[in-house]
Amino acid sequence: MTKSTDRPGQRATGGKPALGLLLVVVVAVVVAGISYVGALGPVDPNSGSVKSLVHIKNGAGLAEITELLADHNCLRSPLAFKLHALVTGQAGQLKSGTYEVSPAMSVADIIRMLVEGRQATVTVTIPEGFNLAQIARRLAEAGLVDEKQFEVAATAQAVEEALKVKLPDGARTAEGYLFPETYTFALGTSSENIAARMLAEFDDRFVKELWQNVPPERRWGSLHEVVTLASLVEEEAQLESERALIAGVLRNRLQRGMRLECDATVLYALGEHRSQLTYKDLAIDSAYNTYRHTGLPPGPISSPGLACLQAALKPVQTEYLFYVARGDGGHIFSRTYEEHNAAISQVRDGAER
Repeated sequence: MTKSTDRPGQRATGGKPALGLLLVVVVAVVVAGISYVGALGPVDPNSGSVKSLVHIKNGAGLAEITELLADHNCLRSPLAFKLHALVTGQAGQLKSGTYEVSPAMSVADIIRMLVEGRQATVTVTIPEGFNLAQIARRLAEAGLVDEKQFEVAATAQAVEEALKVKLPDGARTAEGYLFPETYTFALGTSSENIAARMLAEFDDRFVKELWQNVPPERRWGSLHEVVTLASLVEEEAQLESERALIAGVLRNRLQRGMRLECDATVLYALGEHRSQLTYKDLAIDSAYNTYRHTGLPPGPISSPGLACLQAALKPVQTEYLFYVARGDGGHIFSRTYEEHNAAISQVRDGAER
């Protein structure tokens, strides 16, 4: 009987090669892990000032989003981005929109931004007294809209839908109802949605807070008439103390059937600003020319601020029917035509000295 030469506890042949293979696998996994973690880092941590806009369309999938980000040099490894989104369960949570990205952002930063929907935004201020064309131009300069598209979107129908009111048949645009304020809009917001936001601000700040709190029997006119008068006050009054008084003068003239003779309405009809109007300008054939037509113009000529809306809603009770600019921002108010002519002479004589 042959004795076995194996000793108790002796390992089988080939043990050292198996251990070596295990070490190779472990090293490969570690290297791969390090590479994967490195691939999730920013392309260039020191390029925070380098930014670009990426627009992710509604319904875009992970592959399309990854390609867009890679095209903007924001990913060290597109594959690592996909894997991270899938492994963390966030691949289906990436939101559409316009985003500001940078090579200094990590994959985690980018995914967090897309999941939270933190879109790139622009803050823009619409001053009191801007008309529709000026608002459209300001929004276009901010990179938010196409100027002409916004003018097309800001319709009277949009006003009626937002405020639940009926405007006169002649009303065509949202002129006067786009509330002047500082707004922050996400890039890519449509012209229709921007107009709707401004109309909602008008609804919240004036209609709900002021207009609806005045009993109908105490209102001197319709909402459209009050807004139209407020736009005239916005253009005519430079001093806060004179707003309600000028509104009172204009209302008095309306009630007496007198022409308003507001230079601002002629300028609106001309479509341009001029420091001085000529007799030819005053003869322009336009429904907005209050030197030729009695009553209010067909609609507002600008976006009045809250103070002028308040003044038009509650004009001062006064006997004045005329006013003339002094040249320092204020006006001289008169009760009669004779007093008015004397005031004009006083202003002219003062200017000639």
